[in-house]
Amino acid sequence: MNNCSYIKNSESEVSMDVLFELSEFFKFFGDTTRIRIIHLMLSGEISVNDIAEKLNLEQSVVSHQLRILRTANLVKPRRDGRKMFYSLDDEHIGLIFNTGLTHILHKKGK
Repeated sequence: MNNCSYIKNSESEVSMDVLFELSEFFKFFGDTTRIRIIHLMLSGEISVNDIAEKLNLEQSVVSHQLRILRTANLVKPRRDGRKMFYSLDDEHIGLIFNTGLTHILHKKGK
C-alpha cells in the first residue's frame, strides 16, 4: 500500500468533481514549454524577458504560456514599472514538480 503522508484516510471517498479538477490541474503540466517555465521559477521570481531569453523563446510565446499558467493559479504576476515578474503561486507547485521529476529520475536509475 501507498505510504503518502498527505493522504489522511485512504478509506475516504473523493468526489468525481474533485477528481475532475485534479485531472484538469495536471493537464497544465502536460506542455514542455510550461514545464520549462515552472522549472525556471523554482529558483524564484523571474521577468518575462528573462524567461524568453533563457529558454530561447519569443516573448509572445512566453506571455501566452504564462497566461495559461496564471489562469490555472500555478504562477502569480508582479508588476514593477513596465516589467512583469512571475513566480510560482505557492510551494505546492514546486513540490508537485519536484515529486514528478524525482519519480522520472528514479525510474531512469539516477
